[in-house]
Amino acid sequence: MAFDEKTGPEATVTADGHAPPVYRPSLDTHAANMGGEAMPHPSMKAPFDENIDEKDVTHEMGEDQEILDLYKPFPQLEGVALEPQPLTLRAVIIGILLGSLVNASNVYLGLKTGFTFGASMFGAIFGFGIAKFLERTCGNIPILGGTFGPQENSIIQASATGAGGLSGLFVAALPAMYQLDLLTTPANDFKRIITLTLVSSFFGLFFVTPLRKFFIIQVSRELRLLYPSSTATAMTIRSMHAAGTGSLEAMKKLKALLITFTGAIVHRVVSYYCIGILYDWHIFTWFFIWGNYNNAAIHAENWGWIIELTPAFIGSGMLVGLNVACSMMTGSILAWGVIGPLLVTTGECIGKRPYGDPTDPETFDPKWQLYTSFTSLSNIGEGTPSPRYWLLWPGVMIMVCASMAELFIQYKTIWIGVKTAWRQSMKGIHGVMSKRGKAPAFMEKYAINERRADHVEDFATPDQQVPVWVWAPGIIITVVVTCIICAVQFGMNVGMAIFACVLGFIFAFLCIQCSGVTDTNPLTAAAKASQLVFGGVTSGQGYPVKHAQTLNLIAGGVASGAADMSTSLISDFRVGFLLRTPPKSQWYAQAVGTFIAMWLAPGIFVLFMMAYPCVIKPDDYDTCPFSYPSVAAWRAVAEAVTDPNLPIQRSSAIFACVMGGVSVAQALFRHFYLNGPREKYRIYLPNWMALAIAFVIPQTYYSTASLIGALISHFWAKKSPVSFNVYCYAVAAGLIAGEGLGGFIGACLELGGVSGSTYGSNIACPANAC
Repeated sequence: MAFDEKTGPEATVTADGHAPPVYRPSLDTHAANMGGEAMPHPSMKAPFDENIDEKDVTHEMGEDQEILDLYKPFPQLEGVALEPQPLTLRAVIIGILLGSLVNASNVYLGLKTGFTFGASMFGAIFGFGIAKFLERTCGNIPILGGTFGPQENSIIQASATGAGGLSGLFVAALPAMYQLDLLTTPANDFKRIITLTLVSSFFGLFFVTPLRKFFIIQVSRELRLLYPSSTATAMTIRSMHAAGTGSLEAMKKLKALLITFTGAIVHRVVSYYCIGILYDWHIFTWFFIWGNYNNAAIHAENWGWIIELTPAFIGSGMLVGLNVACSMMTGSILAWGVIGPLLVTTGECIGKRPYGDPTDPETFDPKWQLYTSFTSLSNIGEGTPSPRYWLLWPGVMIMVCASMAELFIQYKTIWIGVKTAWRQSMKGIHGVMSKRGKAPAFMEKYAINERRADHVEDFATPDQQVPVWVWAPGIIITVVVTCIICAVQFGMNVGMAIFACVLGFIFAFLCIQCSGVTDTNPLTAAAKASQLVFGGVTSGQGYPVKHAQTLNLIAGGVASGAADMSTSLISDFRVGFLLRTPPKSQWYAQAVGTFIAMWLAPGIFVLFMMAYPCVIKPDDYDTCPFSYPSVAAWRAVAEAVTDPNLPIQRSSAIFACVMGGVSVAQALFRHFYLNGPREKYRIYLPNWMALAIAFVIPQTYYSTASLIGALISHFWAKKSPVSFNVYCYAVAAGLIAGEGLGGFIGACLELGGVSGSTYGSNIACPANAC
């Protein structure tokens, strides 16, 4: 999220004397990860300002300063011994435990806001504190004790990333399937959920492994693939292990993270019992009541203009930067302050009175007769739609068009990557067959590596690379398993299953390249694009609507899951590359974490659905504590591309096409015109992914909270850059993870019958309900 004036933890000035590169983590989307993704996919992001030459950064280590080339591995720290075997059981266990907290947090945050957050920085800082404590107290006790260094720290964050992932499927595609009655109940479908999680994760983990050198070494400088969040994580780990002031600074960061993490948990849990005072500030409702129920204020309340004291999104705003936060706020004002009210005024859309039946005096309070909801997605096609449904299509169109434009602009990158993957495969097979004296000549030809003038040597020796016998058979096995599972459990033929895997491979390039440059993972758009493609594939083939919707959502889940996992692994490889951690060790750590998440994430999902069944059966409930924006987007696209009778208003379709065209035009303008000396003007262009998210999410308070966090970060960096560099990442990470875990605790309280819905108060809430 947002660093407007400074770089990550320790960077100060570039080697050529320019202002420091600016970390601007972004909101998929993933911004963060939306829809189970990260919005413009929400993970703790911090991209460098594109105007700056990021090649070299002066990195402070106590009294010393050193020049770091961010495209080469960092030099070994003085006084820190080499770690012969950083992959330890201690590191993997710590990482899995921390990643599990993030996983539980992400299911809550994803269902509530559509955003999920990565576990990398959280695992790096918190893992440092735990491992250092064990190092000091357990001596040489096996497993627990022993020297702890930066490479083992990177193993912790890798396993935390693995264990904290896979939540995207459970806050988007799967709930959408339940809302469309394509599955029965989460408890009954648990086995199917497990197998779907398997194929959505490990395929991406296997196929991107041979592309490590391509993305991290061969084209990183040329394409400016800096991977800002991963670079920030590596620099943070390095500074925490540096001699002198490093360890002291590390403890400051850990203390800040622990305080904010604990505070956010406590705040979220306590707020359930008095949500109108401690969490949601319905300011216009207060004016409505204080003004003796004057109708003017209630109209602002109807459109969701409230302030929510959400630690997660204030923390998110501290990382995404003013550009993303302002873009999202602009989208909210356009959608829910201008376009929405105009649609209702002209009769194009209508609202729904959510509370009370006018014919029933016991439930109807005439003072609240104008209290209206404009966010309903129920009974689509049976009358005039809500503004949320009308605005959904422009939002989705912008996401798809903006990201697909970037994909086609970078077609050379994809082609080079495909050739590199082929060459790496031939090299691996050639090496195996050469030992048996059976290597064909054509394999030797393709196995030769091309060397560029600015080639960076890989520190990892052949024995430190992920063995070919691990990833090559893994790709084949996961594709075969995907075909079997999709055919047996969901009625998808082999051709479609393979095509879903191919789409996952293609969209992985988009997500990795976009994340590497902008720190934004366009997972939402990739998923929507796969849904649109499969809508075209299934149309005209005579499938029943329900079956076509199942195929659509499963294919989107497989493709987006593969792209998400591959992006996470490349990000971890980047951290390991800078810290000289053997890629084989990192791969095993993330694979183990992913295996744990494969069982953990479905279990957490089932728990949440038991506590809040309104998510999967929205028509059965008047209100729900979750707005599930990603679910709504996935469901709407699946319905639109599979049902020829689904109405999309002509005005919405025209507006969507216009906005999509504008987003494409900006991508072309930005790429082909704003380069060289004009590149500095790119920061003034709106972030269309963030703006689109505001169209899809009907709650304006997330934009408000993000803007508050971005402003805090901006002025903090200006007024006290030293404390900002030390504390900002830790504070933001603690706020994000803390609220998410507090939400998980809230679900447990709901199941236990002791939650705020039973014993809490709705004071200061509209119509006495929040």
